[in-house]
Amino acid sequence: MLIGEYTSKLQDKNRIAMPKKFRSEIGDKIIITKGYENCLIVVPENKWDLMVKDIVSRPFTITNARDTSRFILGSAAEAYLDDQGRFVIPQTLISHAELDGEVSFLGLVSWIEIWSSIKWKERESYLRDNGANIADELSKLDVS
Repeated sequence: MLIGEYTSKLQDKNRIAMPKKFRSEIGDKIIITKGYENCLIVVPENKWDLMVKDIVSRPFTITNARDTSRFILGSAAEAYLDDQGRFVIPQTLISHAELDGEVSFLGLVSWIEIWSSIKWKERESYLRDNGANIADELSKLDVS
């Protein structure tokens, strides 16, 4: 299961090492794309179709559906892990997530988020300060 928080350092030529905990589950080929709140999303190749299906199942005539496809699918790239678990992040995605130096990996069961460690600490602080309100709002959603 992809869970937990780990840190790594962005290396020369935009290479970074996938945390060991995730390597056996994620495989050698991943899809990496833009995420919300200035993070990146990493999905194992075998789970990418599930994410895509959810996105493209929305009618093309809905502006927000097209924009979501543009944002997530339009920025997606394939990457391959080498024998040491390293992979290259495309420059456009480095810029989107403002990655430089220390990077945080968050395992969220079906996907991994990659954050600038500075941005993740800011977001984590927001979540800590607003967690009760967020939980209340989620409880009001109809998910049936």
